[in-house]
Amino acid sequence: MPLLYTIGKLTVAPTLRLAFRPTVEGLEHVPDTGGAVFAGNHLSVADELFLGTVVPRHLAFWAKSEYFKGTGVKGAISKFVLTGLGAIPVERAGGRAALSAFDAAIPALKGGDLVVVYPEGTRSPDGRLYRGRTGAARLAISAGVPIIPVGMIGTDKAQPIGARVPRPGTAKITVRFGKPLDFTGRPADRTSLRQMTDELMSEIQKLTGQEYVPRYAPPRAHPDPTRNA
Repeated sequence: MPLLYTIGKLTVAPTLRLAFRPTVEGLEHVPDTGGAVFAGNHLSVADELFLGTVVPRHLAFWAKSEYFKGTGVKGAISKFVLTGLGAIPVERAGGRAALSAFDAAIPALKGGDLVVVYPEGTRSPDGRLYRGRTGAARLAISAGVPIIPVGMIGTDKAQPIGARVPRPGTAKITVRFGKPLDFTGRPADRTSLRQMTDELMSEIQKLTGQEYVPRYAPPRAHPDPTRNA
């Protein structure tokens, strides 16, 4: 586990557990060893914080490549922190550049790490669950690892869009893990990836109880670089 991530587990995680007392269900589905893709709904930037708080192992999150390329003191600190946390840079431009995130994630997964992907590609604008992109399924098949469905509840109330930090006392946080989905041996053609992704989104919907919207979430002003993955 990267040093800064370890420090966060010893400082930030206990603080969040004490302040919010998140409920965790299905933790037995999180493997003790070996790689896996964690794929969940995305309600808030706090999703990463609470997911990292309740999972005992290291989680590798994707982060915009701009955060690794900033200049000056602020840029240096951002790069140092993200690198120290073991984050995987994603190019905003899309295409071959964006696929570099897959190139970095696959060896991490094969090496036994856990990688977090948000199939919706961006935070839900209204609390509903939107159609998933096929990147999570493609990543799991390429690395030969299972997908763990994740359901986050209440994070959008604890830290709504525009809030700088989660606010205690505003919401009950629940993190639910579903049974691993093993797509080993399934073909990786477009139709199969779509079917697997729809199966995944169905499992996430069962965990969260969100209304499902069978279309992609509307892009934000600055689209998440992973939304076309």
